[in-house]
Amino acid sequence: MKKPILSIIILNYNSGDYLSKCLYSLDRSVTKYKFEVIVVDNNSTDDSASFDPSQFKLDLLIVKNKKNIGFAAGNNIGIKKTNKSSSYLLFLNPDTIVNSDTIEKIVNFMEKSPQASASTCKVILAKTGLIQPECHRGFPTPWRSFCYFSGLSKLFPKSPLFSGYFLGHLDLNKTHPIEACVGAFILIRRQVGQIIGWWNEKYFFYGEDLDLSYQLYKHKFKLYFYPHCSITHYQGISSGIKNQSKKLTKASRTTKVYSAKASTSAMRIFYQQNLFSNYSPLTKFIVSTGINLLEFIRVFKAKYL
Repeated sequence: MKKPILSIIILNYNSGDYLSKCLYSLDRSVTKYKFEVIVVDNNSTDDSASFDPSQFKLDLLIVKNKKNIGFAAGNNIGIKKTNKSSSYLLFLNPDTIVNSDTIEKIVNFMEKSPQASASTCKVILAKTGLIQPECHRGFPTPWRSFCYFSGLSKLFPKSPLFSGYFLGHLDLNKTHPIEACVGAFILIRRQVGQIIGWWNEKYFFYGEDLDLSYQLYKHKFKLYFYPHCSITHYQGISSGIKNQSKKLTKASRTTKVYSAKASTSAMRIFYQQNLFSNYSPLTKFIVSTGINLLEFIRVFKAKYL
């Protein structure tokens, strides 16, 4: 059997029938490249990982964890189950639909672009049909975060000074390097992932993709935004705290509160591990206060709204 050039890892937790839809979309992929799919289920309490693998033509492996060990640790387990000869690893969310030409195009790009250590594509939000901002973003420095949360970036959406949070000054229809992307779709050369140590397991849920992107940056690897292929993302199915998926998610109130806390906990970890060493005590205090306030607001919404 021909060895796969690509290993696709899908970390699943209570994604309902979206996981099967994602796998069916991969089944329909038209590509000259052979790929394998590893589904790692984090002890889902629904039936999302209880399907019959034989219904798909895919080279498919299902790994079931005995407990929910988080996004980063779950993906790291998936890595260990891949064929070690595959050149690329694609991390894909279960609540996504992959266009039939996306695998072909993104691997073609990487094969022809040795300067690209990792890449992502256009991630289209299912509810709005718009590009998910997080698939094309900058690192959340205090200034960029202030501009984003204060609304300055909306007033000056094309300004490099004010729109750095989502790199609004860059053309979304052209291929170019970016600082960070969303973990719903990120393709990494195996050798690069081994150098940066893959996913940081200090993150349980949220922030892992930002940290992974920062490790690429620290090691002087380039992450590219390749806009000539796309996926559709039903964002927030597992967490239940995203506005665009509130009517679709089956997440409990407890899960929503936990997700709200996890999202801001990830911010603290990212700043503490990657950015705080560059800042004064006053800046650290302001950032920490802002994160605490944001956590209060998100938890309140998760509990009562």
